[in-house]
Amino acid sequence: MSDQQHVKQKQKQEQEQYMSETAAPATGGPAPGGASAIGAGPARAAAEADAASAGASAEVGVAAGHTSAGPGAPPAPSSLPAGRRALYLALGVVLLALNLRPALVAVSPLADTIRDDSGMSAAATSLLTALPLLCFGLLAPLAPRLGRRFGMERSLLGTMALICAGTALRLLDSVVALFAGTVVIGAGIAVANVLLPGLIKRDFPAKAGLMTGLYSMSLFGGAALAAGVTLPVQQASGMNWRTTLACWGALAVVALIVWLPQLRSRTRVSAAAARQAAHPVRGLWRSPLAWQVTAYMGLQSLNYYAAAAWLPTVFQDAGMAAGDAGWMLSFSSLLGIAGSFLAPVVVGRRLRPGTLAALGAVLCALGFGGLLAAPVGGAYLWMTLLGLGQGAAISLALLFIVQRAPDARHAAQLSSMAQCFGYILAATGPTLLGAVHDVSHSWTVPLILLLVLLVPQVVAGFGAARERHVAGIG
Repeated sequence: MSDQQHVKQKQKQEQEQYMSETAAPATGGPAPGGASAIGAGPARAAAEADAASAGASAEVGVAAGHTSAGPGAPPAPSSLPAGRRALYLALGVVLLALNLRPALVAVSPLADTIRDDSGMSAAATSLLTALPLLCFGLLAPLAPRLGRRFGMERSLLGTMALICAGTALRLLDSVVALFAGTVVIGAGIAVANVLLPGLIKRDFPAKAGLMTGLYSMSLFGGAALAAGVTLPVQQASGMNWRTTLACWGALAVVALIVWLPQLRSRTRVSAAAARQAAHPVRGLWRSPLAWQVTAYMGLQSLNYYAAAAWLPTVFQDAGMAAGDAGWMLSFSSLLGIAGSFLAPVVVGRRLRPGTLAALGAVLCALGFGGLLAAPVGGAYLWMTLLGLGQGAAISLALLFIVQRAPDARHAAQLSSMAQCFGYILAATGPTLLGAVHDVSHSWTVPLILLLVLLVPQVVAGFGAARERHVAGIG
């Protein structure tokens, strides 16, 4: 045998050994939080399966910015990244998550000022909250494709760039620019919503619970921060509302800078897992259980975003000072952190999921009822009830997606369905409440409407809580 033939044979043996070592199915399962599992393994694995079918090696780079070593190289570790990189990556995740709500929630405390300055109606102003929600739903199915095409790290960097661009657009003295900037911000948040939990599942498999907790707390913390400090900052600085809204772009700039080093990361997944995840599950749209999960996700989101859009205005119209009204929304968001953390802990230990869905709705009903009876006098009590109820509901909605899926592929498809249709439904909430207020000239009918919508939410919750799995084909 010639030396050249000997070298080729040795390379072939090393490649076969490497493929056999990495062909075992990757550890996985539904991404924590459920609603964004579609951006994790299936998204990046599908791209690799395409490359494998074209005759590439068993392991290839996930997307642009992700490279893999040649045959014989040791596989990248699949556990928590070690040391400084893990801490830096965790910091990046927290900063990214902090940016996913402030640019949206900050509109609410300034709603009256925006209406007075621009001359827009209440319904038109509510579109500043509704449009990003539409982006969340409509762009949810596209986010995994972006993750495959550019890589999750590059895509997440792009989301921060979009948020920065959108906040800059809203500085322009134009109603068109205001809405255009809002849509750009919504697009960035929509993609990050899908990809971030998938990145946590991929890079922190041994600490997925801890990182998901930090992720959820950052979401609520960002909302609470925006609701609580936006108006005081404007009043203390004397800035107009456009500049005040644009200030939240600074937080996105910080996240973008901190995230930049992640573009150098390298990662791989097994070819076997890639081939398995490449085929989507079909038929979920004909599953009643899948629609019940989707309905619960959408109705609880409608409840939260409709309330977040108008509660400061409700308090101001009842005689509360503008700064105090904004703080009430922030206080509710802080209680939401506790509700979202406690809900998955007590499910299965002390309460059944259906019972918790009903309890969360009862807490919200008591909060809305209190706002009807004595909005200012019992404000802290009503916001405590709403915060706990809404926090428990969102956590339970994400838990349903995980529990009702038999495997990771079903979880990804159910996640996409629930997020897409759920957020589109939620987007009607702020506009609907604003329109009803314009017609009735009071907040009594809008609050009663929110109370009534809690009934189908409970029905959907009991349906989604059944100990069954959604059925799909493929």
